[in-house]
Amino acid sequence: MSSREHPLFTIKNNCQDCYKCVRECPVKAIKIEDNSAQIVPELCVACGKCYKVCPVRAKQDRDDVSRAKNLIASGEKVYVSLAPSWVAEFNNVTKEQLLTAIESLGFAGVAETALGAEIVSSHLADFLSDKKEGVYLSTACPSFVEYINKYLPDLSDNLTPVMSPLLAHCQMMRKEFGNDIKIVFVGPCIAKKYEADRNSELLNLSISFRDLRRWIRERGINYHNITPKAGIDFVQKHASKGRYYPIEGGMIETIKHYGKTDDVYMMQLTGLDNIKRELCNIKNAKYDKPIFIECLACEGGCVNGPCTRQQKSGFEKRICVLNDVASEKNAKLGKTKDNISKNYDKNPIVENKYDDDQIKKVLELLGKHTIDDEINCNGCGYDNCRNFAKAVLEGKAEIDMCVSHIKQRAQKKANALLKCIPSPIVIVNSKLSIIEYNEQFVQAFWRDDEHADIYERDNLIGANLRDFISFTNLFSASLEIGDDIKRENTKHNNRVYDVMVFNIEPNQVVGGVIEDVTKVEIKREKIAEKAKEVIEKNLATVQQIACTLGEHMAETEVLLRSIAKDYASDNNDRPNITIRNKKGKF
Repeated sequence: MSSREHPLFTIKNNCQDCYKCVRECPVKAIKIEDNSAQIVPELCVACGKCYKVCPVRAKQDRDDVSRAKNLIASGEKVYVSLAPSWVAEFNNVTKEQLLTAIESLGFAGVAETALGAEIVSSHLADFLSDKKEGVYLSTACPSFVEYINKYLPDLSDNLTPVMSPLLAHCQMMRKEFGNDIKIVFVGPCIAKKYEADRNSELLNLSISFRDLRRWIRERGINYHNITPKAGIDFVQKHASKGRYYPIEGGMIETIKHYGKTDDVYMMQLTGLDNIKRELCNIKNAKYDKPIFIECLACEGGCVNGPCTRQQKSGFEKRICVLNDVASEKNAKLGKTKDNISKNYDKNPIVENKYDDDQIKKVLELLGKHTIDDEINCNGCGYDNCRNFAKAVLEGKAEIDMCVSHIKQRAQKKANALLKCIPSPIVIVNSKLSIIEYNEQFVQAFWRDDEHADIYERDNLIGANLRDFISFTNLFSASLEIGDDIKRENTKHNNRVYDVMVFNIEPNQVVGGVIEDVTKVEIKREKIAEKAKEVIEKNLATVQQIACTLGEHMAETEVLLRSIAKDYASDNNDRPNITIRNKKGKF
């Protein structure tokens, strides 16, 4: 089965490597592949937990709406089996409005899945009344049945041998409307797609409440304002106590109304993690009475299914269901002698076996060399470090999923950088308490006479930065504005520093690189003084030259003007005179 054929799959490009689905998946059916959390179909039980918790909607359920549209377009009579949890799902919508909206999509009619629930309860009441001892598990939830057959196969024989309410209802509808009809289930569950895939002779398709809302919206139908068809109703008789089924304990409540079970212990378990914990040791125990356990994969029941809206609390949803049951005072309990028996086959997951040496090698890669190093924090999504190591060996997990390993590696890199950088470095929080520093910082700013009575030289974590440097205002300013600050020629204890304060977590954590430039500044000052002396001497010389040149130019100008004047006045009275220079050139 390809990933898109499975009821659940991952949109690879949307996955953000948060590993939340790994942490939440009760059966660890997630494989990290190409930096994406992919669902492993053969391990998955379609509980929808990953779908429900994914923060970026990378997990999606298979969209069967187009297939439902094709069924309607084919001209076949297509009916809806509507889950009883609809009353908690569609806010302020009447039954008549919802049924009108659904039929407007082209469906021939809508019937209540709760009718099948009553048939199942009737059969279970008879079944349990004949038992004297033993543990019997409900089969109403396909995700739970899948979990038992895959992960607790020793309990497969404890599953009650009856159909789920949905399949019982499909059989009932086909008997009433003809075996050639098509049936689409609408409800809160993703695992119902398993039932449609494996029981196509009864159930053709399963779509979710979310799918239905989207389909109605695409058709431009507003079921809040729609005018209901005259006399519209469910196409079969109304259900009664079967409407209890979507809440925790609802199945038990319905069975009790059929009587015959006074000598049966009844209890309910919801949530696969709770089921796993409670059922792991019941196989070999002996009980003097029959015990029936209602088991649902979703905590609180189907009203909290993965495809339900989360606008209401579980309490509010439960009240909606109870009020709906109370409103059907005249409906009679469904009962039938039709055969709804069903056997459930084991399909155990075969786990790979790894010896201690293989596990130890992985743990060593994680920096876990002793039992004390195995902190079992569950940050990777696995119960303990050894199970995580097994997942790495199986190719389901990556080393970098280990939070403590990443933290240790990051700390080692940070320490190496702090150690190698020659300048003093200090990192502080919003209160200017020291979080990290290097030895150069200690060498530069530790003073025995000031600090020895307050701090230990080898451990300044938590120390107040104000006790060591006078320019903490730069750190405070950076924390306040959430931006980096650079300041040159900052003086402290007769030294000169260039300071760069950088943000690590804006307004929370900043770091400072402090470079001692005292020698450079002294050298610059000496060079500046020498340059000033040279400039002053040169300026004096230039001024003297300029002054001398000025005097010479004045004298020359007077002389030349006198000669020109004399030459002009005597030009007409004197004979031509040729002047030869010393080299004989004219």
